[in-house]
Order: sequence, then C-alpha cells, then structure tokens
Amino acid sequence: MGEVSLLNEAFQALTIILDPMRFGYLLLGVMIGLVLGVIPGLGGLVGLSLLLPFTFSMDPYTALAFLLGLQSVIATSDTIPAILFGVPGTVGSAATIMDGYPMARKGEAGRAFGAAFTASLIGGLWGALLLALCIPILRPAMLYIGTPEMAAICVFGLSLAAVLSGGSLLKGLVVACIGLLISTIGEDPQTGTLRWSESIYMWAGLPVVPLALGLFAIPEIADLVIQRNTIARSAGGDTDTSRGQWQGVRDVFRSYYLVLRCSTLGAVLGAVPGIGASVLDWIAYAHAARTEKNAAETFGKGDVRGVIASESANNAKEGGALVPTIVFGVPGSASMALILGAFLAQGIIPGPEMLTERLDITYTAVWSVALANIFGAGILFVFARHLAKVALIRIGILAPTVLVLVFIGAFQGSQQWGDLFTLLVFGLIGFAMKRLRWPRPPLILGFVLGGLIERYMFISVERYGASWIWERPIVVALIFLTLIGVLGPMIRGFKKRHDTEQTRTKSTFGFQPQKLDADLYFAFVLTGLFIAAIIVSSAWEFGAKLMPQITSWTAMMLLVAYVTGILFFKQGIPAAAGSHRSMQSLDKTQGRPDVHFDIVVDFAELSSREILRRAIIYFGWLLFFLGLALSIGLLPATFFFLVFYMRFAGGESWSRTLGIAVGLWALIYVLFHLTLFVPWPQALLGAWFPELRSNAWLNLF
Repeated sequence: MGEVSLLNEAFQALTIILDPMRFGYLLLGVMIGLVLGVIPGLGGLVGLSLLLPFTFSMDPYTALAFLLGLQSVIATSDTIPAILFGVPGTVGSAATIMDGYPMARKGEAGRAFGAAFTASLIGGLWGALLLALCIPILRPAMLYIGTPEMAAICVFGLSLAAVLSGGSLLKGLVVACIGLLISTIGEDPQTGTLRWSESIYMWAGLPVVPLALGLFAIPEIADLVIQRNTIARSAGGDTDTSRGQWQGVRDVFRSYYLVLRCSTLGAVLGAVPGIGASVLDWIAYAHAARTEKNAAETFGKGDVRGVIASESANNAKEGGALVPTIVFGVPGSASMALILGAFLAQGIIPGPEMLTERLDITYTAVWSVALANIFGAGILFVFARHLAKVALIRIGILAPTVLVLVFIGAFQGSQQWGDLFTLLVFGLIGFAMKRLRWPRPPLILGFVLGGLIERYMFISVERYGASWIWERPIVVALIFLTLIGVLGPMIRGFKKRHDTEQTRTKSTFGFQPQKLDADLYFAFVLTGLFIAAIIVSSAWEFGAKLMPQITSWTAMMLLVAYVTGILFFKQGIPAAAGSHRSMQSLDKTQGRPDVHFDIVVDFAELSSREILRRAIIYFGWLLFFLGLALSIGLLPATFFFLVFYMRFAGGESWSRTLGIAVGLWALIYVLFHLTLFVPWPQALLGAWFPELRSNAWLNLF
C-alpha cells in the first residue's frame, strides 16, 4: 500500500474521530480517566471494566475512542498524588515519586507538574506516532520474538536493579532477590505446588497494587506525620503560581533528547506483552540515572529529569501496547486485554487485515491516543495551579484523607481482606527499609518481573532445552548486556578506588564490633528469611523449587559479602576526605559518596526515640483503621476513622472535622458503592447480624 493511500486512510480516520458524537465520547473517556488516575489504587482496569459493557451498543469507532480516551490519560493524572503525597496513583507512577515528591516538599510542585504533564504529552504523542509508522515494520520482528527472547528481556530488566540501588549495590541486589522470592508466592503454574500459601488469599499470588501502595505510600505519609508538617515546608514556593509550571515545560524542552529516548523505550517495551506499566517507569528512570550528567548526585533528591524520564515512558507505552493487540491479537498489557475484548465484541478480528483492509480502525486508535493525550495534558495544566495548593494542607487533615483512599485503593487488588493486611505488612517493611537506607525500587522490579521470568524460562527450557541460551542471537546479546549492567558498577567502583593517584590510609581486615547496628541486624533477619526459604522449598518438586532456590542462594551469597565487608573490612580513605563530615558521607561498602535513589527525609532536631514513638502511634492508627474495618465494614470504617483521626490526632475542630468527613465519605460512597459497585467484604457485624446485609443501604456491613 503506497504512502498516499496510507495518508488518505489517516486523514479519513481523523475525520471519523472528529465527528461531534465520537469526539464527545472521547472527551468523556478522558475526563473519567483523569479522575481514576488521581485515586490511588484505581486505574485503567477498573475504568475499562466499568465502561466496557456500555460500548456494546456503540459503533466500533466510538467505542474505541471512548475506551482509549480513558486508558491514554491514566498515566498522566496519576502523577498528581505521586508528586503531592508520595503516593502512586497507579503502579506506573511509582518512579515519579522518587524526584517529584521531593520537589513538592521543596515548594516546586508547580514545576514538577509542568515537567510531568509536558513529558507525558510528548511521550503519548511519540508513542502514537511510532504506532502509526512502525506497525508494518514491526510485524516481522514481533513474529521472531519467542519465549527465550521474552525471558532474556525480563532478565535484562532485572539487571537495572543495579542502577536503582545507587551506591548500595549489594543491598539493591538483595532487595531484588526479595522481590523475586515474593513473586513465587502462590500456586506454581507448572507443577501446581502451593508455595508459601498459608491462606486461600495467597494461592493466586500477591496483587501488585497493595504491595506497591504499602511499599511507597504508607512510609511517605508516615514521614509527614512524624514531621507534623505540610508537604511543602513553606508557602513561599510556587504552589500557587503558574510560573513553576512553565519552568517545568522549559525543563522538558531542554532535556528533549532524554524525552525522546525514554519515550522510545516506553513504546518499544510497551509492545512486549507482559512487561507492563509496573516496570517501564523504573526502566526509564534507571536509564536516565545511568546516562544523564551528574544524575548520581541529584536523582532521588528532587531532580526534574527523574520526573521527565518516568513520565515520558509511561504515556508512550500505550501506543506500544497497541501493537501486539492490533497485529497479533495478543494484549500488550492487562488493560489492552479489555481493549481486545471491545474489538471482538464489535466483530473486529485483530491480525494482518488491521494493516490492510481495516486501516481505518487502526488509525482511529492512533488518533484517539494522540488527541486524548493533548486534551488530558491541557486539562491538567489548567487545574494544576489549584491542585498544587494541596501541598499546603495541614497534615492532620491530609493524612487521614490520603490514608482512606490508599486503603480503598489497596482493596482493589483482589477485593479481599488480605489486600489490607498486605498493605500494612509492606508498609511496615517499606518504612523500615527507608529508615535503614535499603533501596525499595529493586523490590517492586523483582516482584513484577519474577513471575514473567519463571514462566518464560520454563517454557523455553521445555521447548528448546538449555540451548536457547547460546543459540539465539538476541538472547546472547541481552545476557551480555545484563552482565555488563550488574558487574559494571562493581568494576567501576573498584577501578575508581585503586586507580587514583591520591594517597590513602591503609585498608585493614579484622572484626569491627562497633559496626553492629540496625542496618546489619536487618541484614541478619533477611539472612534468616532466605535460609528458611531454602529449607522449605527443598521439599518441593523440581519445577516449583528452582526459582526460590536459585534466588535464595544468590541472596545468601550477596548478604555474606555485604556483612563481611561491613564487619571485617575497613576501606582505606582518600587523603582528600580528611574531614570528619566528608568521611561520614562515604558509603560504608564502597568507600565513595553514598548515592541513594530513594526519598530521604531529614527529621532535623527529632531524636531517634521521638521518631520511633511517633511512628508507633502512626502505625497504631493504621491498625485501628484495619480493626474497625474488620468489625463494621471497610466503607463505614472510613467515616469513623476520618472523624477520630482529624479530631484527636490532628486536633481539628468538631465543625471542620465533621464537615470534611461527611463530604469525603459521601464522595467515596457515590464513587465506589453506587458507581463502581465494589463488592465490600463481610465484616464481623454483618456475620453476627445477617439481616443487615439484606438491606440495600445496610449491606455495607
């Protein structure tokens, strides 16, 4: 088909999508998507599941515009809670927290918004453009990619844990192993063995939503509660002006090459089925941390380039995920599976004819993604000035409001009580890791990629034997890049220490009991965890125990190396680092400045005892919320938790407390109960008084 014919098809599709009725549905989908992205834990799956039945009576073009309008802007609006609260609106915005949230704390929320929305817009348009240009080109390449290549891609993605670990390489690799081990929870798909599954809830594995919210949201809110401060430490930032937004826009255009690289990365990896939004933002963030100038010193501390990298990849993935969906009928993500369902319901069969006879449908999808990104970013630019003011709300009001949304969002993982227990367990783990400076990003990376690695490796071995590792060129190249990614930081650090011309104090080897601290005790706990995993999994069938055994033994070796380096090896110090302050800033395992890609909070004058006391009170409130939900139901508990926390922990007046609690609870009731029809789990009150659940109003219990 010639270029003129392709252009004609593209303009014809634009005419179709600009029909007033279809364009109106596109905008409606955009508005719904923006709302869903702001609420933690919701996302494309919830929105698409809700709206899919309404598309059955629409024509194919309208249905596609409606659904893609919603899906295309989720990754734009989920930036808002990530930047303002340190809470990922969806799992795809977790990496945005790393620099966006510190920017908000410095009064630069407007600048972070401007950079995020602009990067999202360009990324979305770039993804749509690549989708339009590359579908015919990518088809033969996609046909060549098999399970060995998929496994190698996932392993390469896991190697980026070395970058996300910052200066704590061994720590980061151990944390990635924790994520891999957690990903094996549930029924092994190959042998049917139940692994680490003490309850029915765990049989299907842990859902990623409560895990991600617990790991990142709960600790960030804890820091605000401990500090007893607003998100923006002063009102003098740019939270109430548009100046900061335009500065963020200029930042994006100054970093245009980074935007194009990360957008291309998001679009290409988004086309690989199974990779998903949970990983793409971290891959883009790690790429930027590895390639951008001075990134090691500034990333994780409020560098706008970190926001730009993750957000441009996030939105570009939608165009990429449509490639396998349209060309092969293989969903590029879970959300695309519902889009595929809409295709089939409309009588559209994905395949080669989508590139020939049905180019009008294909280009309608392209225009829907492009226009949705334009209007979504435009709407957020208009309202960002007002949204940024949320950073000035008192913590006594902000904390319970966000926590209620986090709890309800986490419940969307599998809509079971276990989601809330998972949220609190990983919230405590995330808080401990943050305080002890164990990097959290590698855990989510290992968790998301673990299941994919195990599945693809099993299929590859079953089909090709062990030869798939060295007989397929793409696999060999990716394994080589993986080794470089993991070993490179070690080699560079070693070379840097030994090639310098400056004199050093002599390195010594011997037991140093003064190094025994909370950090090492945490390492001992992890060692016990992996030893227990080795013992328990040794009794399983070979296919079920392979992944846990390899992961646990690898983690054990890394932990032994880390503990030995701390307790027995004293690195020589450069003569230039003679001051006490500069020596304190050296990483204790690398002998160089500690690069830490995580949000670091300085509690200033607070003592360790006071920090611990406030943390215990905070987690006590979370346990109170959980206990209240188990007793009277999750939705009724939200109202009482809001009232009790704002009045007694936040010290707000009764009038303000009741006004906010009633308004917020009514909004939650309308959205989740009346609109989304969330099936609330039965509480103890409902079990004791079954007649409560027979009433349309009282069935909340």
